[in-house]
Amino acid sequence: MKLTTEISIPSPLLSITYDDCLLTMGSCFAANMGQRLQRYGFDSDINPFGILYNPLSIASSLERLLAGNPYVESELFYCNGLWHSDAHHGCFSAVTAAKTLDNINGRFTSAAGRLHHADFLLITFGTSWVYRRQGAAAVVANCHKVPEKQFVRSRSSVDDIVSRWAPLVTKLKEVNPKLQLLFTVSPIRHWKDGAHENQLSKATLLLAIEQLVQACDAVYFPAYELMMDELRDYRFYAADMLHPTDVAVDYIWERFADCCFDQSTRDTMHEVEQITRALAHRPLNPDSEEYARFRQQTLLRKERLLQRYPTICLDRF
Repeated sequence: MKLTTEISIPSPLLSITYDDCLLTMGSCFAANMGQRLQRYGFDSDINPFGILYNPLSIASSLERLLAGNPYVESELFYCNGLWHSDAHHGCFSAVTAAKTLDNINGRFTSAAGRLHHADFLLITFGTSWVYRRQGAAAVVANCHKVPEKQFVRSRSSVDDIVSRWAPLVTKLKEVNPKLQLLFTVSPIRHWKDGAHENQLSKATLLLAIEQLVQACDAVYFPAYELMMDELRDYRFYAADMLHPTDVAVDYIWERFADCCFDQSTRDTMHEVEQITRALAHRPLNPDSEEYARFRQQTLLRKERLLQRYPTICLDRF
């Protein structure tokens, strides 16, 4: 007896290994997936501009990374005691312009270099609704609690997204021919837009990605469909009834792993998980000989793993 409508995902969708370099960009869901990649030791950078929700802002960020031009003070603005960038999430904001630029350009320089040699770019679109400052054409990535009356809100069309992204993908692959792109649509609902408006927004994103996948040799992972259909129950939603619970994100991650990692990579992931859990263990008596032996054995396992797979990132553990 089947109690869910199962989503069929082509396998392998991608073939990601520990030798690969990854970059994830987009909404909260991109951060969730990126954090799991890092947890398992993959060489992955997560959202170098912070969380970005709409496709046009994500495109602008990638275009800037390709150009390689760091940000300057004239691109910042001061509001509510902090210096902000229209192109970045508020996590980069600081009390001085110099500190904000330091936060921004530290990540920018690293990500710009990574983009030119990355193997995989994982992109998550969250919403097709965008905000522009009154009288300006550029889309802002984050409003930073600036009064809403200073912005014009609109929904991007399928053509808006495809016409911006198709040449961008071409440019990305010219600069880095080995780069493979995976698109997802965030399963997180933007309820402040309204129920119907959220559905229109997600539909726009899905239609745009469908065109990009067909035209640009990219792939699509159905995170949105997994949440809406296989996990169609509010027990898989957090208290706000909008965000997936950790269980839901773990399930979607498992489906991602099934179609993007081969068995050898999954076996190594299991070994990484065992080692990191052991290193994170806090004993009742850290000065005991038993714990000293346990710690030494774990570090030896870690050393042997790094000898076999030098690219695994275990420096955080």
